[in-house]
Amino acid sequence: MFLAIFTTNFSDDNKQNLLKELNDFQPGISDVNPLRILLYGPVGAGKSSFINSVDSALQGRIKNRALADSVSGKSFTLETKEYELKMEETTLLPFTLIDTKGIEEEPGNGMKIDDIIRTGHIKNKPNIPKNEKNRTPLQDQIHCLVAVLPANTISLMVDDVIRQMREVRLIARDLDIPQVIIMTKVDEACPQVKYNIRSVNDSKKIEEQVEQCFSRLGVPMSYIYPMKNYHKEQINNTEMDILILQAMLNIVNFANDYVKDQMDKK
Repeated sequence: MFLAIFTTNFSDDNKQNLLKELNDFQPGISDVNPLRILLYGPVGAGKSSFINSVDSALQGRIKNRALADSVSGKSFTLETKEYELKMEETTLLPFTLIDTKGIEEEPGNGMKIDDIIRTGHIKNKPNIPKNEKNRTPLQDQIHCLVAVLPANTISLMVDDVIRQMREVRLIARDLDIPQVIIMTKVDEACPQVKYNIRSVNDSKKIEEQVEQCFSRLGVPMSYIYPMKNYHKEQINNTEMDILILQAMLNIVNFANDYVKDQMDKK
């Protein structure tokens, strides 16, 4: 059952352990540093806010490096941008997050599939023969693909946006890139979670939204991470930080596994 998968330890000790694991993390292949994690998804899903939230959880104060907007209905991110991450102001962590323009339902607007495909590792054209090896050096590839979806509107998302996201997924699959979903805005999907973020583990509404993610995009439920991005908070929240850091640690490990697998194939 889904809820058992997402049992979370919300103690401050667990938060400190997660921070230590991320701070101590080293890629399994020293030449591939940093690990590169690509975010994509519909307009307004919270990609830029997720980057800010990860930054905030790592540094222990609210950060706002990736500009975000939730009013216009159009993508606020205009170009692909890679963000280095730090635990402290002077120490770069060996993984980065790559923000992309949001996918829109109107043809010709928002992030185009070809643009996503050409970002980093996924810059092969969609019609490239599957038996032709990717010529991009491993250190310049994308090492994990992260779809960002809003929990409060997953069931309302138009089929064309889902179709575009599925196309990206299938191309990434052909390249063996690991894939996960960050499911944002859980507080807007469930009043119980809005009142108490710890309820994300027990919420039937959140379970239903995770099942929607699974049925519409096909990503297994154990690779879907419900959370709340920092939005109006002015100081860090331990429970929010733990959900963010726990997802990031898993994502980084998936990316690292991918790199080691690719090296083993050589």
